[in-house]
Amino acid sequence: MATTSRAAAEVRLSLAHGLAAAVTEKGYAASTIADIVAHARVSKRTFYEHFADKEECLMAFYADAAARLIEVVRAAGTPDQPWRERVRVVVTAYLSALDALPAVSRTLLVEIQAAGPRAYGLRQEMQRRFADALVQIVDEGRAANPEIPPLAPALAVALVGGINELMLQVVDPYAGEDGSPGTAAFSTLTESIVHLVSAVLTYRP
Repeated sequence: MATTSRAAAEVRLSLAHGLAAAVTEKGYAASTIADIVAHARVSKRTFYEHFADKEECLMAFYADAAARLIEVVRAAGTPDQPWRERVRVVVTAYLSALDALPAVSRTLLVEIQAAGPRAYGLRQEMQRRFADALVQIVDEGRAANPEIPPLAPALAVALVGGINELMLQVVDPYAGEDGSPGTAAFSTLTESIVHLVSAVLTYRP
């Protein structure tokens, strides 16, 4: 049973990445089940054994990729680091992870927003989870950095939104003549995001 479950998980992952590849080439709206299974090298029958439709596949892919990125953020650095150093370590780890996943960036940042109400709701949930991770990181670091105040949940959500908008400037789906996304590295945003986070953390009403 464990082997069967593991094999099923591998097929689902292959299909999810097949969707990401199709979306990178054609966009979500134009991508078909045939495109997805061609990239995944499985049959349509196999697809429907795992997902009811294209939207369900997209949501599974998005949830998994976002959860992995949240874990990257949580694991970066240590609570006893000076807070400015921790901010840079976390930002660098996050952007490096995105740079290492070029086939999924457009799906995570662009296509999920126009994929329907269920996908939109999932995106909102994952954005809140990112915000919760930032609140936790700041709380953990305050013992060694008592000069920084707690990060209010609303400000954490605003930070996530601002960072997301900066990343959309890198993943421009209309940058190429053929509609291909832009090619700038996410790491080019490091200083801007570090400055943004630092400004929020040092803000005093």
